Amino acid sequence: MGGGGSSTRRVTFEADENENITVVKGVRLSDSVIDRMKEPSSPHGRPQSQHRSASGAVNDEELKKRIAEELALERARRDSEAQKRRLFGKLLERERISSNEHLTRAILRERAATEEERQKAQRFAKQLDEKDRELKKHDAYYKEQLARLEERSAQFYKVTTEQYQKAADEVSSRFK
Repeated sequence: MGGGGSSTRRVTFEADENENITVVKGVRLSDSVIDRMKEPSSPHGRPQSQHRSASGAVNDEELKKRIAEELALERARRDSEAQKRRLFGKLLERERISSNEHLTRAILRERAATEEERQKAQRFAKQLDEKDRELKKHDAYYKEQLARLEERSAQFYKVTTEQYQKAADEVSSRFK
């Protein structure tokens, strides 16, 4: 039985010689539905009168009434199931949207954290480059200072050696 909408259809029924219900036109009924229609009406809401003819067949009016009730119950059940499916679909859609929003927020947070880490790494790399340049400057300055000091020391040694040699020559010439 398909379809979620409630539409009115005319259905004609007839009973065969074994009191089996046959759908002449419109809807097929299962054996369980037919058995329920054959049973006496329930005490809550349905009249208990059963009109039987001499041959034992159920009165056509009662049968039509029962079939209409069963069809109405089936239609109501289908409508209820369809409504439940729609509600469940809406709930699933809300959950999907909510989880997508959470996922989007998490992705954005992760991207922001990644960007922050990248910028931090760039700052540290710049600072490291600056320190490296500064150290190279200091190294060059100290090497230059060392070379000057070594040059001065060499000049001082040369002058001192010359003065010593001169003084030694003078002392040696005096005492000879």
